Amino acid sequence: MRTVLITGASRGIGRSIATLLLSQGHRLCLAVRDPDGLRDTALDPRLHGDALSLCRYDARDPDAAERAVQAVQQAYGSLDTLIHCAGILRSTPLLFGDAQSDEPDELWRVNVKAPWLLTRAAWSALVASQAGRIQVLVSMSGKRCKGKLAGYSASKFALMGLCQAMRNEGWDKGIRVTAICPGWVNTEMARGISPLAPELMTQPDDIASLCAQLLKLPASAVPFELALNPTLES
Repeated sequence: MRTVLITGASRGIGRSIATLLLSQGHRLCLAVRDPDGLRDTALDPRLHGDALSLCRYDARDPDAAERAVQAVQQAYGSLDTLIHCAGILRSTPLLFGDAQSDEPDELWRVNVKAPWLLTRAAWSALVASQAGRIQVLVSMSGKRCKGKLAGYSASKFALMGLCQAMRNEGWDKGIRVTAICPGWVNTEMARGISPLAPELMTQPDDIASLCAQLLKLPASAVPFELALNPTLES
């Protein structure tokens, strides 16, 4: 049984991961912008006793990281797993217009700086566990740039670099990091822009299954990168 802090668990992939890990007996703290929004859902803490807690977390707030780590430690006394699912997608092109001038900074703040700050805040607890695990939802856009999503791709490339830094820093301390890099996933965010029908995309529950399996692996077998894509790419 692990004690897991998950961001972005109110919807999409994060929600699927949280639901599966709960069913497998892990203790979860969900860091979400609107904890009240999970009331009367399958992730309502009233349904799960001590196994599930919530804390308010906004990736745009630099002080939210420390509060989230304090919340999970107050709830369970420890923290050994951090799963970063919070992120935003903006269609910011290379030659963005004046109306999009704030988007590069927003993408950096949410997609890169927020997981950086949260990992920093959780680091001592992950080290103390002697078997810390970090999973980061990066995206295939952190491995290659397609189309005109310059801002999003740049933020995800930076996030992949951050994952490599986490791996290097944590290796001798027993911390293992996995950068999860899916292509099109059947989420509300992707359905608005994907050329694929929803049934042809990777499904959130399948990514959740992979994330859960990673937590069962010994330190000697945890992959750094997990890339999956519903389409063939050269």
